[in-house]
Amino acid sequence: MEKEESIDLAKLWRIIVARKKVVGGIIIGCTVLAILISLVLPKQWQSTATVQTRGSTGNMEVTTGAAEMMAAAGLGEKASPTQNYIALMQSRSVLQPIIDEVFDDKEEDERPDAETFAKKYLDIKNTKSTNLIEIKAKGRTPEEAQQIAQEVIDNFLDMQTQKNEQTQSLLIKFLNERIAQTKQEAEDASQKFADYQKEHKMYSPDEQAKKTVGKLDKFDEAIKDIKVGRAENQARLAAAQSKLGEIKSSSIAYNINDNGNVQKIRSSIVDEEVNLVGLRQKYTENHPAVIASKERLAKLRQSLTQEVDAAVDSDATSINPTQSEALKDEAQAEAALAVADATEAAVNERRAEVEDHLSDFPQEVIEYMQLQRDADIKNEIYVGLVKQCENDKLKEAMEAMDIQIIDEPNLPYENHPSFPKKGLFTLVGMLVGMMISLLYVVWYGRRISG
Repeated sequence: MEKEESIDLAKLWRIIVARKKVVGGIIIGCTVLAILISLVLPKQWQSTATVQTRGSTGNMEVTTGAAEMMAAAGLGEKASPTQNYIALMQSRSVLQPIIDEVFDDKEEDERPDAETFAKKYLDIKNTKSTNLIEIKAKGRTPEEAQQIAQEVIDNFLDMQTQKNEQTQSLLIKFLNERIAQTKQEAEDASQKFADYQKEHKMYSPDEQAKKTVGKLDKFDEAIKDIKVGRAENQARLAAAQSKLGEIKSSSIAYNINDNGNVQKIRSSIVDEEVNLVGLRQKYTENHPAVIASKERLAKLRQSLTQEVDAAVDSDATSINPTQSEALKDEAQAEAALAVADATEAAVNERRAEVEDHLSDFPQEVIEYMQLQRDADIKNEIYVGLVKQCENDKLKEAMEAMDIQIIDEPNLPYENHPSFPKKGLFTLVGMLVGMMISLLYVVWYGRRISG
């Protein structure tokens, strides 16, 4: 068998040598034809840009904004925001303005749709195990390629910003309502205090009264912080419930505050809050005891968040991620409000105990201090909510910028088109010529043998 194969190969080689002009002509002809095709085909240039998605890895959980944008674009939901962004960058909302601009010389029915355009002119990939997206755009000129890549990024960011403004402003809306309400309450309390001062000709308590008020300052600060937190969580609860209403899905009916573990953690938080107020009466914020108490509170609040999320997850395994996220927001707000109510009651009770041990003052002085305290607390609540609202606006703005441009789209060199590549066409033409030549030699060998 090996002898026959060697004889056949030798025979083929003799034919190649004998018919070298024909064989060479076929190879050269195919190579020249490939070169001519590469010269005739329309040229294309490629511009590349790199962007980074918010987060550390390519498989992080989807952000709420990205999930909602995916649903709005009809693209479903995926585990990775990086993959969501890639799909969004190829959506009609992003690509249609580019198509209309690039093919403005054609009738509308002659222009490619978004899917066809994306396949022909775009190559958007995620670098594996990273949060980097590489955007490669093809164009009929170097400038057009750069323009397409840039507009994909710009249009995506515009779409994202608009969507965030529509879907992430619920909290700000409800916070603004709370701010308007607390502003009116602060103004009413200040006016009431001012009227009392005017009526009783009393504009400042004596030193003993000031010392008495000073002993209650830490309680009042704690109550102010609790009320600010309550107002914010009421806004969060309203936003979550509004979002759940928009989803129009059957939501899970349960009260997170009936959960035994949540109740235990809530009680621990209340006890630690009261303990912290007592420590602040004695020490500064930098004292080790105060610092340790703050750390315990932070851990307890983190435990509460984890417990609430676990409770929702255990009861919400069959619902979609967007609804689950809204349910968690609702449950977190409900738990926080319960903590605020219990903490305020405990702090007020402790304050009353301390107040009972203070020196007695005339009724006018007591009323004066109560009105002053009420006005001060309500004004601080108003200021605190305004600051919190500004912080939330800043946070939303930062979250809206879910991608950062790492490499701007480059302008390709005029003499370096991405397609057609003459070298590659030449190599392919040569290989095709060699294959055809081999087939010719085999055919010729059989003919002379027959």
